[in-house]
Amino acid sequence: MKKNYFFVTAFLLATFTYSQNGIDSSVAEHKENKNRIWFITGINVAGYGSSLIILNNTWYKEFPKSSFHSFNDSKEWLQVDKIGHGWTAYNTGRISAGMWRWAGLSEKKAAWIGGLSGSAYLTVIEILDGHSAEWGWSWADMTANLFGSGLFISQELGWEEQRIQFKFSFHKKKYSEPMLEQRADDLFGEGRYERMLKDYNAQTYWLSANLRSFFPKSNIPAWLNVSVGYGADGMFGGFENIGKDDNGNIVFDRREIPRKREYYLAPDVDFTKIPTCSKFLRTVLFGLNAFKFPAPALMMDSKGKFKAYAIYF
Repeated sequence: MKKNYFFVTAFLLATFTYSQNGIDSSVAEHKENKNRIWFITGINVAGYGSSLIILNNTWYKEFPKSSFHSFNDSKEWLQVDKIGHGWTAYNTGRISAGMWRWAGLSEKKAAWIGGLSGSAYLTVIEILDGHSAEWGWSWADMTANLFGSGLFISQELGWEEQRIQFKFSFHKKKYSEPMLEQRADDLFGEGRYERMLKDYNAQTYWLSANLRSFFPKSNIPAWLNVSVGYGADGMFGGFENIGKDDNGNIVFDRREIPRKREYYLAPDVDFTKIPTCSKFLRTVLFGLNAFKFPAPALMMDSKGKFKAYAIYF
């Protein structure tokens, strides 16, 4: 299973919260502050660098090295993991750009520097993958990374705001059979945090559009969004529902379980449109915009089944 990069976004969010609230902010907006620029530069170098070292020591060392190579994983996990790459690049760029704006950079400079930082970081990880015998350089991953960064940068340059936000939601999934629950434990881990990062059957990714931004003269509440989501279910292996031991013997075979794509429609909340005089709360709401607000939802899967949820996470 490929790695998940939620921790990078979480690190930048924590840093952004600190920089927005833990330091004097008397300098006027968009007037470059050298001390803040050096501080944010140091934080980015330390954060990205240390996370790469941690990844290398805790992940790549466990697997043999190889010469640089690529592999095609574009059909793995029904592309849910690829959309996760895009989400990581988008929100890493969004948070990083916020940090650079705090340092006094112009909106345009912050958009480019912050927006590209996510893809740059994930590109380094793809290079490490390319030298690992277990994986390889993935063009599908890179396409997803560039899509996430491009979604952020294009909106900043074109609209000077994020009218369409890239969000994530998760629910702890209970599997119907002990065998399937054991398989999920083996693949995705047992704890809730591990499942959140790894269980692609329980993740949903959303494009959430702020209605008032598109219809500024309307009476639509400024915080109201409408969102479309994508997820999948029935996956107990990357490409098919088969598990093999180290000798290549099949130890799990549930190919009769259909692997389904799922499409969602739901209302949402743009947390950044909620008015507050608190700088700390503004920062918290900014961070929360990476996640979909639980709400009623309609779902249609690739088998033609419809389902309504009173509340969907």
